[in-house]
Amino acid sequence: MSVKINIDRNLCKACGICVDLCPTIVFEYEDSQNFPVPAHVDKCIKCMLCELRCPDFAVEVIIEED
Repeated sequence: MSVKINIDRNLCKACGICVDLCPTIVFEYEDSQNFPVPAHVDKCIKCMLCELRCPDFAVEVIIEED
């Protein structure tokens, strides 16, 4: 199974919760505004913590069948 992670920048307030909670360091900060980006999706273990704990519902984890 592969995974895609989408972050809605219109909803994201760059709180960093997804970055802090990710056990495999999938996210990095993109720019000076500290928006998270899924820079290392290959490390994702599909735990869904980023999506479940995002207070603004800005993170979407899509698990795709190969």
